[in-house]
Amino acid sequence: MLAYHTRTALAAISRGPYICRSCLRRGKSLPLAVAHNPISIPNRTFQTDAEPPPNDNNDTTSFRKLLKDAAKKKRKAARDVPPSSKRAQKGKDPRLEKWELTVGIEVHAELNTARKLFSRAATSSSDTPNTHVALFDTAFPGSQPQFQRETLIPALRAALALNCDIQPKSSFDRKHYFYQDQPSGYQITQYYEPFARDGHVTLYPHDFPAGVSPEDGPVTIGIKQVQMEQDTAKTIHEPPSTHLLDFNRVSHPLIEIITLPQIHNPTTAAACVRKIQTILKTVNAVTTGMEMGGLRADVNVSVRERSAPSTEHGHSYSGVTGLGQRTEIKNLASIKAVEEAIVAERDRQIDLLESGGVVEGETRGWTLGNTTTKRLRGKEGEIDYRYMPDPDIAPVIVGKDVVAHLRNTLPMSSDDCVNMLVDGQDYRLTSKDASTLLILDDGDRLDYYFDVVESLKTIFSGNAEILPRVGKVAGNWVLMELGGLFRNEQWSESRVPSKQLASIIVHLLNKQITGRTAKLLLARKFEGDPSSVEQIIANEDLMLRPLSREEYMDLAQKLIEEKPDMVNDIVEKQQHQKVKWFVGRMMSKGAEGTVEPGTAEAVLRELLQLPPMEQK
Repeated sequence: MLAYHTRTALAAISRGPYICRSCLRRGKSLPLAVAHNPISIPNRTFQTDAEPPPNDNNDTTSFRKLLKDAAKKKRKAARDVPPSSKRAQKGKDPRLEKWELTVGIEVHAELNTARKLFSRAATSSSDTPNTHVALFDTAFPGSQPQFQRETLIPALRAALALNCDIQPKSSFDRKHYFYQDQPSGYQITQYYEPFARDGHVTLYPHDFPAGVSPEDGPVTIGIKQVQMEQDTAKTIHEPPSTHLLDFNRVSHPLIEIITLPQIHNPTTAAACVRKIQTILKTVNAVTTGMEMGGLRADVNVSVRERSAPSTEHGHSYSGVTGLGQRTEIKNLASIKAVEEAIVAERDRQIDLLESGGVVEGETRGWTLGNTTTKRLRGKEGEIDYRYMPDPDIAPVIVGKDVVAHLRNTLPMSSDDCVNMLVDGQDYRLTSKDASTLLILDDGDRLDYYFDVVESLKTIFSGNAEILPRVGKVAGNWVLMELGGLFRNEQWSESRVPSKQLASIIVHLLNKQITGRTAKLLLARKFEGDPSSVEQIIANEDLMLRPLSREEYMDLAQKLIEEKPDMVNDIVEKQQHQKVKWFVGRMMSKGAEGTVEPGTAEAVLRELLQLPPMEQK
């Protein structure tokens, strides 16, 4: 019986919703009420014709028109904001008003030497693995280090270029740690008595990417010391679990440049590493830059409350007190990685501290593209490394005469070179173009630019009108036009010899060819055409056949009369960029090579009564 009633009840529930019987009886006894809706719904007219919908507020402005007007006001307000304010607002974390970032940098650079630091084996970076290895490099029992004195020369040049004081006596120490790439169980370095101390590097506005300098003026960052040390073996990973060791790199001479913790902005840190790299390349102290693996950076990052007393945290480094607990991010291999890793670690530490956590002293890693750093291991200290003087290596004594000779024979500094390119009467480049030329292709692009300018100066030596322009024009062609062709290829001067590029520029400045023809000639030479520029111009009949002034005026006048609406936009609405459209139409209507863009624009501006275009 119980089972029967249960099945009946389940069947009833499945057929329809359950309704309480008592509630049903009570509802039948109550009178039906009229529902009151507190929300007033206005009548809406269905739009079927071109007439505007009725408006009860006597406002005939449509909602779409209001949206468009609001968007216009927003765009106008954005245009009125100065560029500096836009950059300051973009990506600014409001928490940085409470927390201060502090960064110190350690730059490891491979010295440009023929021999290793403690053996006569040759240095190499791309030879067959394990073909340049001495017994000492593999920690063979009984082998002894033999300091190669010539390795000290590029190290001294680098330290002098970094404004360091060269120490008359320095010594080597053992830094003990156990890892597969260090066969002896310790690294030979200079911890207690480095060969150079108390330097500095100064960052000027031209050292920062255009428009993003976080400082108002020059920024000077102290260098605690520069020390020599040996490199480790190169580890090659073969998944899933194989690790191959190349001992060619063991004992390759390195210098470690240690800055003071005086950096408070990620952009400044990246600019500092870039500046150090440029300085080392300028004095030919290193093999190559970060892009080829010849230079690596470690960054020490900490944050602290700006309002906290300087003694609250109790951390200090080389006279800088009141620092937060630092973490070290190892082996950053690009300028971009330096900046992004610092931002990620700064944000991680702020999140941790604001949530009540504690920053631990540890070594962390960073992979380009990640949004956070990852823990590698606990941070070792002096006790963990068990530093001790190396008893097998004698102290290094550097004479004052050697230091004086190297200082007097240093090449022009990167800052002096930029100033010469910007302020010199022969060049007149922008600071951005000068800095770019300096860092491209280990200075080869800059040498190429100088060769082009010298050729142009010789040709136009008696032309007072063109001579002041040759430096800037050559810079545009070397960086923009020729640089665009080399965008995905290795730089090689032989692709377009400097005299051939100078010849193209000469024909262009003499108005013998158009700008489009000049680009065509450059592309032909880049692709390997063996003919000279003059031969190509003659064979292809590329010489400019210029129109007379009257022909320019007639052609421009016809186009202006055909487009009165566009003329009104240019003259009345100040949309001067539309002049370029008329220039393009004039070039397309004229025969090939007969219309020069600059002349066409000058004629159009004259007819439209616009200010003349700026000279480049």
